[in-house]
Amino acid sequence: MTTIGVWARPDLSEAGSTLGDLVWWLRRREARVCIERRTAALATGAAEAGCVVADGPEVAAQSDALVVLGGDGTLLHVSHALVRRSVPVLGVNFGSLGFLTEIALPELYPTLEGLLEDKYEFEERRMLHAVVRRKGFPDETGDVLNDVVVSKAVLSRIIELDVAVDGLFVSAFRADGLIVSSPTGSTAYNLAAGGPILHPALPAVVLTPICPHMLTNRPLVVGDESSVEVSLRAERGVEVQVTFDGQRGFPLSSDDSVVVTRSPRTLRLVKAKGRDFFGVLRTKLKWGEGTTRKP
Repeated sequence: MTTIGVWARPDLSEAGSTLGDLVWWLRRREARVCIERRTAALATGAAEAGCVVADGPEVAAQSDALVVLGGDGTLLHVSHALVRRSVPVLGVNFGSLGFLTEIALPELYPTLEGLLEDKYEFEERRMLHAVVRRKGFPDETGDVLNDVVVSKAVLSRIIELDVAVDGLFVSAFRADGLIVSSPTGSTAYNLAAGGPILHPALPAVVLTPICPHMLTNRPLVVGDESSVEVSLRAERGVEVQVTFDGQRGFPLSSDDSVVVTRSPRTLRLVKAKGRDFFGVLRTKLKWGEGTTRKP
């Protein structure tokens, strides 16, 4: 590891001292530090430490590994900047939940030490690729780590969506929308909408209707080699949008469609030593609180 990128949520003022300490810690180990421009404004002493200050995409392009301070939303934003190559991403949790940013502050430097020595634990998280096809507009494409969501706008009525998998018609959903989620995203909006939790290593995609009109419309899990197509049925006065990880969004009109497939890209997510997915679930979802584990 020769260049370490540092990126924080731009309004995370409480991370200022941590950022300053982190920069000096890396420089003492002769690592080149490339810090995102807005993050540099938070970091005490970053300029004096001789850091390279750059815009986000350039930080992602120059770095051999990235340290991200914030919550899951910050890490999702960073994952969209990593379009040229896959590098290890160490997410430090300053948020309220943090399924992706699972590294706690006391674990930062031991985990980072292992990263610099190339002795670290990680998971390759599968990503999804979406193509938005709109009449009169060029196709919009993008990779997502969590989910692609087709949903009604704030004042819209219930919407109708036709869903097909590998060209085979599944159903017409009348709902507030539909979530197409990766296993990583299964603990995000999908979970809040009543969808299942998937282990991140599963080669799967989950389709979860949002507040369906028919209670028999349940989440559906398919293989991630499948092609999922969601089409908006023709209807007047309905405002619908599609969002990628909650980071990018586009309006949809009648007969527009969204096609979701597995992306060739993955995100290499650095793990805290000795922690597994089920431990994260127990911690974040507070499973088993008030009970005693059997020896």
